[in-house]
Amino acid sequence: MLDKLISEFDRGLRTLFAPASSARPHPDHDVDEAELSTEDKRHALGLMRVNHCGEVCAQALYQGQALTARDPAAREALRHAAFEEVEHLAWTERRIRELGGRPSLFNPLWYTGSLAIGVTAGLLGDKWNLGFLQETEHQVGAHLDSHLSELPAQDDKSRAIVSQMRDDELKHADMAQQLGAAELPLPVKGMMKLSAKLMTVSSYRL
Repeated sequence: MLDKLISEFDRGLRTLFAPASSARPHPDHDVDEAELSTEDKRHALGLMRVNHCGEVCAQALYQGQALTARDPAAREALRHAAFEEVEHLAWTERRIRELGGRPSLFNPLWYTGSLAIGVTAGLLGDKWNLGFLQETEHQVGAHLDSHLSELPAQDDKSRAIVSQMRDDELKHADMAQQLGAAELPLPVKGMMKLSAKLMTVSSYRL
């Protein structure tokens, strides 16, 4: 267990402070940069910062869940989801830099909270652990759909990234369902939505 904790601590430091890398090509690698007005660039930057913060939270959440998962299949599913979230980190991080910004200052705070939630979800049992994964991905997918409608129409680079992220998240939700995810109670879903809203508001500008 000590080795696991040290490994997770190291992974957390790398998530927060080291550049992420992607095994797959960035979704926007063959998309030309568009001319954006100052306001459109500011808005696209805010949305991509929110998405990056969400991926930081997802990385912490799945690490915490994998740490306490009992079933090897559930643990592997969580680690696979976490691996793709690292790629999402790389994609959104680079896009933030291209738009002239930086990641959210609140990332360490949200990472810590999400890790604690993930550990707690895992301790409740694998079916609830997977249920938390499934509901998280459904909410993230809806969130990314809203960003696709909000992004500046000509910002095809950001749109390509968000579209691929959404597709990946929905695959994670399907995977959790196939592994026996339990349906979370409505109050829990509501609390998850509230937490996501607070993260969105705090990270859009800062």
